[in-house]
Amino acid sequence: MATNLVSYVMQFLTPDMISRMATALGLSRSDAQSGVTAVVPALLGAFSGLADKPGGSQTLVNTIKQQSGVLDNFASMIGGNNQSSFIERGSSLLTSLLGSHDGAALTGAIARFAGLGQTKASSLLGMLTPVVMGLIGKQLGARGVDVGSLTSLFASQKEQIAQAMPAGMGELLDRAGLTTGFASLRGAAGRAATETTTPFPQYTAARERAGRDTTTLGIPNWAYWVLPLIVLGGLLWYLLGRPAEHERVAQREAPAPTQQAQPPQATTSGQNVMVGGVDVKNTLGDSISDMRTSLQSVTDVPSATAALPKLEAARTQIDKVSGLVGQLTPDQRKIVAGVVATAMPTINRLSDKVMEMPGVGDVLRPTVDPMKTKLAELSGQPGTVGSGR
Repeated sequence: MATNLVSYVMQFLTPDMISRMATALGLSRSDAQSGVTAVVPALLGAFSGLADKPGGSQTLVNTIKQQSGVLDNFASMIGGNNQSSFIERGSSLLTSLLGSHDGAALTGAIARFAGLGQTKASSLLGMLTPVVMGLIGKQLGARGVDVGSLTSLFASQKEQIAQAMPAGMGELLDRAGLTTGFASLRGAAGRAATETTTPFPQYTAARERAGRDTTTLGIPNWAYWVLPLIVLGGLLWYLLGRPAEHERVAQREAPAPTQQAQPPQATTSGQNVMVGGVDVKNTLGDSISDMRTSLQSVTDVPSATAALPKLEAARTQIDKVSGLVGQLTPDQRKIVAGVVATAMPTINRLSDKVMEMPGVGDVLRPTVDPMKTKLAELSGQPGTVGSGR
């Protein structure tokens, strides 16, 4: 059984096939890539959610068995005379499984996270629904497609599916009732990834243990509350009990009047950076997070190939942010530069590591290097950012 169902599907959808899909649907290559990257985990998540509902697994099993021959004809169908009818059948199939309301919710999620209109998102879903179901059936072929094998497959793949979704999609699908727990799965995995890159994790653990201890260095914890109160009481007695002497000392020691210092300007690092309806700060942060997660998943050429679609989607978003830089105020540019500068040491270290793996550089370098160049420009330090060495 494949260790990652999303990767299994993405390996079937080769870059050449995605390019042909883009031409057939009237999309740019990058939009088609972003769409596929969103559609595949979204469909798998929706099917997993359906399998959790009473009778849903059996419905899926019956439908999957009907898609056994779709994979052999898919490549020839793209751009062919039967493309429209194929998409219509896929759309009808999705509606019959999810219902019109949930099907519309899924289409809206794809349109939002892939940056496509409703019509293009609907067409892409209709095109890929039979393919995803056919690949699920092929994956289960050796064991046979039944309720037990299907539910076992989805149970083992939930975390991988959640991680493959664009940031925020799991929460949206959970709210729509299409999936269950995918937002929390992505969040938990993201926290785990952060912990693995935290310097000196042993000290973090030690601090957490110290917080749970009832004493520190033999001193009871209550003493740390009482002692400051004693000190504060003495200070108040000094200030209030000897006002005259205190004023004389203050007058003697007061410095000559000087020009009042200007208060420091308030920072805006916690604010969103909105330009043309795009939350630049959060979009950039999510894209960098996806880039980091994708690089962490690479161990060899097959895993690099599987990570490429998500990296391409992140590159599209970073390019979009880069195109909006000219509209930012100086303060907003500082915020964006801060987001990038914080993340770049980890990104550089991970990219240097994976590029040293045999054959991986040939797969990822055409995508990763331009991303790092754009991020270096956004950081405002193109001459210093770009390598972790």
